[in-house]
Amino acid sequence: MAKWKSGALGIALAGLLAGTAYAQQAPIKVGVILSLTGPAASLGIPERNTLKLATAASEGKVQFKTIVLDDQSDTTGAVKAANKLVSDDHVDVLVGPSTTPNSLAIIDVATRSHTPMISLAASAKIVEPVEKRHWIFKIPYSDYQLADKTAKDMAKRGVKTLGYIGFSDAYGDSWRQEIERAGKANGINIVDEESYDPRDTSVTAQVLKLMSANPDAVLIGASGTPAVLPETTLQERGYQGRIYQTAGVINNQFLKVGGKAVNGTLLAGGPFVVAADLPEGNPTKKPAARYREIYEKAYGKGTLTTFGANAWDAILLLRDAVPAAEAKGAKPGTPEFRSALRDAIENIHDLPTSLGMVTMAPNHHLGLSSESPVMIAIKNGTWTLAE
Repeated sequence: MAKWKSGALGIALAGLLAGTAYAQQAPIKVGVILSLTGPAASLGIPERNTLKLATAASEGKVQFKTIVLDDQSDTTGAVKAANKLVSDDHVDVLVGPSTTPNSLAIIDVATRSHTPMISLAASAKIVEPVEKRHWIFKIPYSDYQLADKTAKDMAKRGVKTLGYIGFSDAYGDSWRQEIERAGKANGINIVDEESYDPRDTSVTAQVLKLMSANPDAVLIGASGTPAVLPETTLQERGYQGRIYQTAGVINNQFLKVGGKAVNGTLLAGGPFVVAADLPEGNPTKKPAARYREIYEKAYGKGTLTTFGANAWDAILLLRDAVPAAEAKGAKPGTPEFRSALRDAIENIHDLPTSLGMVTMAPNHHLGLSSESPVMIAIKNGTWTLAE
């Protein structure tokens, strides 16, 4: 359990957290579920680090009391944590989990307890169908949005046949389905599909099957450092086609573990990671650059990740929604406040974040548009705007 208070970081965030002053009734209790250990720790750790920054509040701004639990990259751990947060700690909102399987696992807990939830994971299934996800929102792009962007890039580069290898979980299954759909729409034929467990130490058999199909490109539907394994194996076996990853690999550890083997990789992701390369007129450029400045000042150059950006934007959503919820007269810690906060999140319009402009609606609980992602290339061990 952790309670983060304002201090030097709160002062540093004065510009970010500025807004209309109002007399907040009490701190907003935020229950956070992250993968701080296990295979998805490379997601959860930067999310935790970011939350320390983003929830640091100064006088007159939204005050957050944050309770952070580790789900150990396990669905059972996520459900246990969610039950504790809503039943014992009586949180006003849930943020997380880090991964798609764990987010899907706690939807029933959030729904049953009438607690708004802002997931930090990617799958569209987390918020769809919306009529069954009344209490559920999410920050990252849906995989279908990124799959569309990826398939269009493949087609532009002359890819006609594609091999796929992804996690044997909800994340990997969702990406497989979405790239099949998007590929078909762009004249790309999937010639082989393989899967592996994030804990596997070898994918040689799967890679040999992929290479025997001789695809023009391979897409790896995985996240964090376990996504390195198929790519390095493909390189070791002499694969000459293009290699695509998903936005789940945007973290410094992926670059560090992959080294030279991942140079040339292409992926669709949030513009924040290439903020310096964006044109001045891009509305995401300033908020993206602001997040990067604050995060790297606190944790060092080259430490930025897409997962941290998800956590940053989750707090931006709450900072925007809390005053509207309290204007209804509901007090934090009550069912009425949770309901008012849910409604306020659903009514966010044109909020600039590090990932794009966010607009929610009753039929749309992912606020980012399909135009927001950009194509990113790994070049000389860093993220660049793809040519």
